[in-house]
Amino acid sequence: MQKMTNEQYAEYVERRSPPSPVWGDLLRAFLIGGGICVLGELITRAWGLAGLDAQESATACSMTLVFLGALLTGLGVYDDLAKLGGAGTLVPITGFANSVVSPALEFKTEGFVTGTAAKMFIIAGPVIVFGVSASIVYGLVLCLI
Repeated sequence: MQKMTNEQYAEYVERRSPPSPVWGDLLRAFLIGGGICVLGELITRAWGLAGLDAQESATACSMTLVFLGALLTGLGVYDDLAKLGGAGTLVPITGFANSVVSPALEFKTEGFVTGTAAKMFIIAGPVIVFGVSASIVYGLVLCLI
């Protein structure tokens, strides 16, 4: 085994690694993420046409998108969409639904309580904890100012 310095190893990895199609990845993430957001806007307007006010339409849209994200994850479609759109599928609320449902499906063989229920928030849990904690800190700072 040959000894290498960190610089030599970095150069070796650079030579052996295939180039990343950054611009294509960015375009696909933008189009898929933007498409999800356009879908959300269409759903919001549809709930408005159904008679809900703006606040209720926004809430119903969020619930609808979470449901669709969970359903498409369960059917295996969201994973294919994520392979195509990359980070574009992570940011919208559908990405949150995917991060809850995916571990639940992965660990269902371990049983309902120790598998599905225990592992459901393994990815989304830290996001929820730090999001709530940050909102409390920001709220306290706002109250003090």
